[in-house]
Amino acid sequence: MKLPLFPLQTVVFPGGRLPLRIFEQRYLAMIKDAIAADTPFGICAIREGEEIGGGAVPHPIGTLVQIIEWDMPETGIFHILAEGVSRFRIGGTETRADGLLIGEVEILESEAAIPVPAHLELTAEILRHIVEEVGGEHFGRQRFGDAVWVGYRLAEVLPLPLAERQKLLESSDTEARLTLLAEYLRKQIN
Repeated sequence: MKLPLFPLQTVVFPGGRLPLRIFEQRYLAMIKDAIAADTPFGICAIREGEEIGGGAVPHPIGTLVQIIEWDMPETGIFHILAEGVSRFRIGGTETRADGLLIGEVEILESEAAIPVPAHLELTAEILRHIVEEVGGEHFGRQRFGDAVWVGYRLAEVLPLPLAERQKLLESSDTEARLTLLAEYLRKQIN
């Protein structure tokens, strides 16, 4: 499947929400098309290059996102709220004349929900406290018993380097992801 790509200095996980302010012409056109046709686009962390101006090279694994809210408070600026749907792998890219990156992508199979293992319950408890502090409206439907959901949400909210977030997105091993996050939390607590 061909998909417009939006390389950013961030990682979006399936089920995660990302507010964006869109002002570059190529992305304004992409967002207008996505809203008009109710179609998704891809967000990928930048491996090389810059966010603004073109030439960014994305990591090979990104997230398909859907626009769930949008507003145009002034001409030439979109405010959107995008929600992650599923992960994808980029097979190849081409750059359109306007600078928009188009990827040939393969949608990756979603991880099946599994219960949070007993030895990793700390991760769900810490996430529960974070959600209460920040506000549940930022997290969509909450599923503290689902290890996939807990791992993705912790990976979003913890102050991890971009490269670490990307590794967590690329991993298809739910328990390994949660174990890495639990180790990070234990280091922060001690």
